[in-house]
Amino acid sequence: GVEVWNIVFNEFYKTKAGTYEPLETKGIDTGMGLERLLVQVQKKNTVYETDLFAPALAALKQEAERYDERSARILADHVRSALFLLADGVLPGNKDQGYILRRLIRRAVLQAKTLGLVRDTIEQVAEIFQQQYEAHYPEVRGTDLITSLTNEKEKFKKTLEQGLKEFEKGTDPFVLATTYGFPIELTEELAREKGVAIDRATFDEQMKKHQDTSRAGLDQKFKGGLADHSEHTVKLHTAHHLLLAALQHVLGKDVKQRGSNITEERLRIDFSFERKMTDEEKKKVEDMVNDWIARDLSVVRREMPKEEAEKLGAEMEFGAKYGETVSVYFIEDNDGTHISKEFCGGPHVTHTGALGTFKIQKEEAVAAGIRRIKATLS
Repeated sequence: GVEVWNIVFNEFYKTKAGTYEPLETKGIDTGMGLERLLVQVQKKNTVYETDLFAPALAALKQEAERYDERSARILADHVRSALFLLADGVLPGNKDQGYILRRLIRRAVLQAKTLGLVRDTIEQVAEIFQQQYEAHYPEVRGTDLITSLTNEKEKFKKTLEQGLKEFEKGTDPFVLATTYGFPIELTEELAREKGVAIDRATFDEQMKKHQDTSRAGLDQKFKGGLADHSEHTVKLHTAHHLLLAALQHVLGKDVKQRGSNITEERLRIDFSFERKMTDEEKKKVEDMVNDWIARDLSVVRREMPKEEAEKLGAEMEFGAKYGETVSVYFIEDNDGTHISKEFCGGPHVTHTGALGTFKIQKEEAVAAGIRRIKATLS
């Protein structure tokens, strides 16, 4: 059979003791993917045969020197995904969403090589998807998106050139991948041409160890959004609370934190807001934070029931899970007025006067409806 639509009946509540109690209000949760539905409506066997992908695949078939259905599907799917990530404000990079985007584009480039594409067909495919989706998603239309795609493609071509030189020297596939960014799929392809076998099992084991080590280090490094608990990082953490409060004063209470990363060099906050901030707004936020710093406000930690903290309107970290008792940090004036109140485990300075001078370095988009500010203290 083919699953088009699934239905989940919400009927019970699982208690902490592990028992199940009937819900007072029962529900039905339905899930149906647009593309799965389209396959049925258009009477096709796969989504790649529907009109979502057919134009792009037709273009690839026309341009390819050696057409391969699997490679063409991967290329089309990855270019479409990359286009929407670029439209959401993500740029290719070495971490977070930027790294996902980079890998999508680079894998598309590899499939283009497999297909023997010699012209700017990746850009042509992106433009086909722009035409298909722009009526409902006008943000995909920007010409700068194609430029970003091209720039990343050209960067990867240089990586491939360097990797090819190392491959000819007999450099180990693991080193090619981790040091030179040379994909294992390409190493295997080149090795087959030379009649050389690649021990993929050993490579996969090495990569898993490498990824596990990197992931463990990253989890430790950025637990709670802080790179460490050094004196300057702690100061920037407190400034982060002031910055969120100032953003809500200047831009509106609907502004909510959507991400945080604090190192010794700078703080970074991602927050919900639909447009680019004006220079005047940034100046107001900056001045407000510096005014609160100059007033040497008290920073106080209080433990309380989660329900009480919620009633007080304390800001909650996006996506975080909290227990029944929570830690809340208050930044308050002499008269007891709360400048900021947030669910937080610390650490912080005890008075804002210890922070120094606050300066916004950059404000930019990271996704649709999400902005990012990077700021420093001196």
